[in-house]
Order: sequence, then C-alpha cells, then structure tokens
Amino acid sequence: MSTVAVIDYGMGNLHSIAKALQHADPATTVEVSADPQVILAADRVVFPGVGAMRDCMAALQARDLVPVIKTAAASRPLLGICLGMQALLEHSEENEGTACLGLIPGEVVRFDQNIKDSNGIQLKIPHMGWNRVTPTGAHPLFEGLKGSPWFYFVHSYYVEPLNAVDIAATTDYPVPFAAALAKGYLLAVQFHPEKSQAAGLRLLANFLHWTP
Repeated sequence: MSTVAVIDYGMGNLHSIAKALQHADPATTVEVSADPQVILAADRVVFPGVGAMRDCMAALQARDLVPVIKTAAASRPLLGICLGMQALLEHSEENEGTACLGLIPGEVVRFDQNIKDSNGIQLKIPHMGWNRVTPTGAHPLFEGLKGSPWFYFVHSYYVEPLNAVDIAATTDYPVPFAAALAKGYLLAVQFHPEKSQAAGLRLLANFLHWTP
C-alpha cells in the first residue's frame, strides 16, 4: 500500500490537502506529520504552505525539517504547493529577502503593483481566483487534463527558475509566469489543487501514481 506524508510545520491547509489526497486515491494512506521518521518512511511527500516565507523557513528550521525535506526530495516524489513551491527555490524577495531551501535554482519575486491587463485595467495583487494553466510539455502530472485546465490561485509572489527546462506549466497574469515546476523527484505548483475541484483531484492522483 502506498503512503504519502503531508509535512506539518504549522503553515498550510493541512486538513484540506490531506482530505483531497485521500479522495484522489482512497487506496493511499495519508498521514499529516512533523515527525522526520514518519516523513522519510513515506513513499511520497507533500509540502504545502500558505503565509510568509520568513515564517515558513523559521518554522522548518525550528522543527529540524530542512534536512528532512532535502533528503526526501532526493529520494522520492515530493510535491510543493503554493508557498511550499516557492520555498524550494534559492531566495525570495519576501520579507526584505529570505533564503530558501535551494533545491531548484531561481528566485521568488513579487508581482508588480501596477500591472494591467490588455485593456489597461489594473489587476489586483494578490493574484486570486481561477486561471488557466498551460503545460509546457507532456508531463505525467497533467495526464488526462486536456488543453489548459483551470486551477485556483492565491499569491502575491511567483517563481522565476533559473533554468527554463524546470518549468512544467505556465499561467498568464497578464504575462506568463511559472505555474508548475518539475526537476528530478521534485514537482511543484503555485496553485492550490485541493481547491481546484476535478482538475485538482486529477493532478493529485497523477502525483500519487507518478514514478520518476
């Protein structure tokens, strides 16, 4: 029986993501935990998150979870969600600059406060709501999701990976930015699959069945 650990470091929609994972594949055992032994014993790991990057990194360090995430990311499928995606990069502009985990080369930057759509209408920050996500190629994470499916976003910062090859999907707001990353065992999404209805459940099921 497959097992997935959802990392509990005090930040993230833990109940929602655990429930969504269980619904995506009832045969999978889902455990929410901050215990390194539990996390490293799981076949797959989910790294969720909401809030500020400085608080995220401080919480991970306080619980000695930084080496756990790095070990897991090198040895089994790991899915970062929202802030959990951003934390995988090297550095974030948030909180006047915060060092991150450095598992994917690149930066986390803030949306321009004055961005406008093609009609000159001011766009709101945070970027919040439903947007289409366009895969850059045929990655198993998006198997069964035709065209550019809709996913739910809530964020003021986005990732700029150093290597374009790490971008698995993009979203426009109003210009393209990386909505999903894929590098080795690592997968990461800026949107919230647990809030994205059928498309989100399919993506989570794809993650649970994905073998690098």
